Amino acid sequence: MRLRRRLMWIARHALAIALALMFLGPIVLVALTALMTDEQALTSTLWPERWNWSNFADVFTHSELLTWTVNTFVYASLATLFMLVSSIPAAYALARFRFRGRKTAFLVVISTMMLPPQVVAVPIYLVWARLDLTDSLWPLILPMLFGDAFSIFLLRQFLITIPREYTEAATVDGCSDVQILFRVILPMARPAVAAVALFSFFYCWNDYYGPLLYAGVDQEGWTLSLGLATFKAFHSVQWNLTMAATLLVTAPVIIVFLFAQRVFIEGVTLTGVKG
Repeated sequence: MRLRRRLMWIARHALAIALALMFLGPIVLVALTALMTDEQALTSTLWPERWNWSNFADVFTHSELLTWTVNTFVYASLATLFMLVSSIPAAYALARFRFRGRKTAFLVVISTMMLPPQVVAVPIYLVWARLDLTDSLWPLILPMLFGDAFSIFLLRQFLITIPREYTEAATVDGCSDVQILFRVILPMARPAVAAVALFSFFYCWNDYYGPLLYAGVDQEGWTLSLGLATFKAFHSVQWNLTMAATLLVTAPVIIVFLFAQRVFIEGVTLTGVKG
């Protein structure tokens, strides 16, 4: 009976197991290659003949990986914080307030998501150049103070699912709109806030185009994505070091997602399409 139950469980989850192996296969290959010697990397032998843990130390020796990590963390954290500060009130206004032009304002927000960033790259770069903020990451951080269209859309879709009876009861008790937002709406919208925060953090952590455009030539101001691309160019034949650097860059994102996946998935699945 136990054997039959196990076989039935495998049969029910065969597709999920196959997909999991497909996604885990490249990660396992990267991890094994990162522990190989330079001579064994990318050979027919998939298992390391000698566990070369010094590859990870060599990555820090041959690059500014620690500096890039700090820069990326500062960039992702500040951009996410500024996005939340600006996007939450905008989403709250679009979801709960009734005013003339509300639907038009929402359509304008949605339309900005359809505009490729390359279209406005040149004029925006000229603006930041006149402000003398190029060769830094500030042109990527400061725009988050004006909100993010995708985050506003996702938060707005979640907030309209919250019954108005809660806000009406708070209004009767004498709460202002700001108090309702912070004391009533935000505690109920934690899953959605966590979801958009993770989306923003992961996007900034993996962003390559933005730092390539604004970070400049000084390696002290680079992020992990930009630094990793340069590291691969200089160590293209040393695949063990390249894979070790890749593993070090992706490991923090994987760890954060593993700890926050429950809140992240809950925030995405609870976000409705009402309205």
